[in-house]
Amino acid sequence: MSRRSGYNKPAMNKARHIALMDTTLRDGEQTQGVSFSHAEKTALAEALLKKLKVDRIEVASAGISQGEKDAVAAIQAWAASEKMQDRVEVLGFVDHKRSVDWIVDSGGRVMNLLTKGSERHCREQLRKSLAEHLKDIGKTAAYAARRGVTVNVYLEDWSNGYRNSPDYVYELVKNLCAMKVHRIMLPDTLGVLAPDEVESSLRDMTGRFPDAAFDFHPHNDYGLATANAMAAVRAGVSAIHCTVNCLGERAGNVSLAEVAVALRDKMGMKLSVDEKNIYAVSRMVERFSGKNVPANAPITGDDVFTQTSGIHADGDRKGGLYQSELSPRRFSRKHSYALGKMSGKASLLKNLDDLGISLSAEQRAMVLARVVELGDSKASITIHDLPFIITEVLESKSEQRLTLVNCSITSGLDLASIVSIKVNLDGEMIQSSGDGNGGFDAFIAAMRKVLEPRGWAMPELADYRLHIPRGGRTSALTECIITWKDGARTVRTRALHPNQVFAGIYATLRMLNMKMSGAWTAEEKSPATAAPMA
Repeated sequence: MSRRSGYNKPAMNKARHIALMDTTLRDGEQTQGVSFSHAEKTALAEALLKKLKVDRIEVASAGISQGEKDAVAAIQAWAASEKMQDRVEVLGFVDHKRSVDWIVDSGGRVMNLLTKGSERHCREQLRKSLAEHLKDIGKTAAYAARRGVTVNVYLEDWSNGYRNSPDYVYELVKNLCAMKVHRIMLPDTLGVLAPDEVESSLRDMTGRFPDAAFDFHPHNDYGLATANAMAAVRAGVSAIHCTVNCLGERAGNVSLAEVAVALRDKMGMKLSVDEKNIYAVSRMVERFSGKNVPANAPITGDDVFTQTSGIHADGDRKGGLYQSELSPRRFSRKHSYALGKMSGKASLLKNLDDLGISLSAEQRAMVLARVVELGDSKASITIHDLPFIITEVLESKSEQRLTLVNCSITSGLDLASIVSIKVNLDGEMIQSSGDGNGGFDAFIAAMRKVLEPRGWAMPELADYRLHIPRGGRTSALTECIITWKDGARTVRTRALHPNQVFAGIYATLRMLNMKMSGAWTAEEKSPATAAPMA
């Protein structure tokens, strides 16, 4: 039989069920720095099987530790109560009784037996011939059968084995079929294959061994794991191994979210996975693993359903022109429209609609100009910032007699802060400096030197509050609200800026302009009541 005899097997593109085996709790835990606790493993196993509805999960490697055994026992006890024990798998080794006993003692029923899928691994790592390795495999598999354990078999480094020693692979699989193992799992252990290589090699394997049930286990070293999973399905494979958030050694395993969506949308395959819970489980894994999901990660990233361009927001507003089958509603998520320097009228309108705020055309233009200005300063602007921006803009109608041209702040631990400023006061450029206990205090000292020689007194600071709007990050806009008293008169001013000190500085400048222009009135409404409506 020639090596490629199975290559001409017809493509299997009709809709069929593809099983997803999630190995986040086993292979995903090989991610650098990731170790799930007993409670986390149990919670994730329940979420994967009952909430996300994956077909199978691989939860541990046999013999790792007593703590691992206790976690597996807890998962198995829960699975037994849900009649899901046959869907919980544990990696075992060719060690006769040791792995089997460990699995049985923890309540397990399925072992994924790790064998050598390449002749080089068998010869150099085990120092054995294929015949010797097969004898050991048979001994372990027979013992597992006597103890009531179902055996699946991994062919470790199968992709290199198939490439470099195909006859070894064929002989190994032929003998495994004779042992009546349940599934034969073919890993691209080092992520070396391209999609055409995956499809041709797996067509050959499925053609040579039509009665075998093959799984494909892709890694993402070349960034091709999702494409390789699709190629495997085209070749006739009925199960794909994956992890949540691409966890795994080196570049990780294939993403469960990407595979689930690609197989459904691009190949018309049937899957058990409940898409509505993909995002929730992704966030659960993110918290437990300590590995952040990139903001632009397909399906699960924070920004993947956010339109940045004003043109795109306009098209969506007029007819959903920039939306696709990959709708956020499928994953219990929403479209959002970014606010920043690329925002247009439509982006602002989308966000105002979501907030239920109505503004006149003139007000919208003023708010949009401020949004773009803040975006130019690299501020992170969210929909939660928008009411505060609106309030700030619509409160800024007083005459600007005093503007800040430049400002430099120097601070150090256990050292006074020093501020150097240049301001424009009624057309006159004035430079000043001051020092104080922090940047804001130093700014006030510098401003007093500008104001007092010109007959202006600095009001008393009665209250100073900093606030990051809900949903903000450390890079978000900071809102500073300052209450000032000058005798019986009180005024509250606010300003937004990514830098906390400059938020206070601009709130101060707003107060001074109000005072100089005669707009100092009774105390203003609080931010909670000041959101304007047309």
